[in-house]
Amino acid sequence: MSSVEKLKQRLMHFCIAITFFTSGLIINFIQLILHFTLKPFNKWLFRRIMYYLCYSLYSQLIFVADWYSNSKVHVYMDAEDEKKYCGNEHVLLIMNHSYEIDWLAGWMFTEKARVLGNCKAYAKKVIAYVPVIGWAWKFAEFVFLERSYDKDREIIARQLKEVFAYPDPTWLLLNAEGTRFTEKKHEASVKFAQERGMTVLKHHLIPRTKGFTASLESLRGRCPAIYDINLAFKKDAVNPPTISTLLNGKPVEGFMFVRRIPLEQVPADEEKAAAWLQNLFVEKDRIIDSFHTTGSFFKTSGMKETACKVYPKRLCSLVNFLAWAVFSISLIMYYLLSSLILKNWIGLSIAISVLVTFYVFMVKAINMSKISKASSYGADVKKSN
Repeated sequence: MSSVEKLKQRLMHFCIAITFFTSGLIINFIQLILHFTLKPFNKWLFRRIMYYLCYSLYSQLIFVADWYSNSKVHVYMDAEDEKKYCGNEHVLLIMNHSYEIDWLAGWMFTEKARVLGNCKAYAKKVIAYVPVIGWAWKFAEFVFLERSYDKDREIIARQLKEVFAYPDPTWLLLNAEGTRFTEKKHEASVKFAQERGMTVLKHHLIPRTKGFTASLESLRGRCPAIYDINLAFKKDAVNPPTISTLLNGKPVEGFMFVRRIPLEQVPADEEKAAAWLQNLFVEKDRIIDSFHTTGSFFKTSGMKETACKVYPKRLCSLVNFLAWAVFSISLIMYYLLSSLILKNWIGLSIAISVLVTFYVFMVKAINMSKISKASSYGADVKKSN
């Protein structure tokens, strides 16, 4: 790569960082005001507005994937289920957690289903204190857990009633594996399964069932379906599925098999429900193994083959990013030039410091997303499930 191309790339990274963090802080401020002035009196309207505010923030990352890097996700889903249900109902998503950008691939799918603004997840409580994305999730009523089962059970019961009271379809992500797949964690997972006579999973960690079973009582009557999402990227792909790849403008190509499972198929008994989830992951393992060995989710997994669909890019994610980029960069350039003309050196120094901070935050966010920097949670042999 030439020095000119590197400069262009760095400038684009800077533009993305400035736009995302400037717009994010503005959105956080609006969320804060609405949280105290509107939510106590009209939760319905508050949540409708939250949808658009969250979409405006999240879709900037969709812009990076769809428009800047020209990435795509091939979605395999039963045509009738997609037409009748997808984007029209509350959903619990259960997805494999194996890649740096599996969450973004999931967002790409939800954005095409027009539910991105109402996507939520079970997340670590500490994330709620992270500026921009963490604050946005806090105001959007994500399910923040402390990883203490007794406390989390109460939080789940209370928060799911709030999440599925939203006026529009809400999709809630549960990473049942508890943490992202790494070789070290997989070794611990294999040992755990062998010691307990469980089926050893080749491409997944043994799922943690307590969060799932604790959720079922609150889900019933509110959330009609589970979407089992199986995401894979080809191991011999030219470009690896990482944030750095996308920010360098290089495309990645994901493959996603989505199954709709009516919630009534999950047993009411807690032990049977836990066994159901374990069996689901055995099926998921066969699905992913089939993809990596044959190039198809269906050939050796025993699953019914479905047609592939690549959703077209939506113009709104492009327009949203460009609008925020023009506003953010114009605002900052105006302040920098005004400070320079007026010889306001303190103000100029502060503005430059803020810009550098935004860029550093972006770099840190990229590093945190790397598999090598993933949480150590789950790396040790699990004592209980």
